Amino acid sequence: MKQFIFLLCGMFVVFTASSQSVKRVKIDELTSYIQNSDHPMVISFWATWCAPCVQEIPWLEDGVGQFKNDKVELILVSLDFEKEFPKGIETFIKKKNFKASFFWLDESNADYFCPKIDSAWSGGIPSTLFLNNATGYRHFFERQLTDRQIVPEIRLLVAPKKDAGK
Repeated sequence: MKQFIFLLCGMFVVFTASSQSVKRVKIDELTSYIQNSDHPMVISFWATWCAPCVQEIPWLEDGVGQFKNDKVELILVSLDFEKEFPKGIETFIKKKNFKASFFWLDESNADYFCPKIDSAWSGGIPSTLFLNNATGYRHFFERQLTDRQIVPEIRLLVAPKKDAGK
């Protein structure tokens, strides 16, 4: 009986550690997190119902995975409807086996939150921001990226800043 309880507890710990949770954030919390980052970031705005978004995520994961030594963080910001938070989004993430930092943006007014990410963002998804505060690198895409575009973009993201005088 002790072995059964130990096995059951071990299974619970493994399940709990491997499940992905989605943090609810307001736009000001998200922009603060981004602005205070000390490492390169790839921030993708997506939704479970957006086929191009879902298609793009594994490419982003693979690309970021090639730059582990550069500590590039992949952040997936869900723009799903509130009724999907958190259970629907977490179930979808688990089913797709996505690995990233997960946020759900608790905002409904795109005219308010989009310009806080990029002044040209009309609200279309997928949209991805490549950002490195240490080098000043910032590139925003309001469209699906192809699998061949991601690695070169991350290379630029992690490249050292060129000296202005050279």
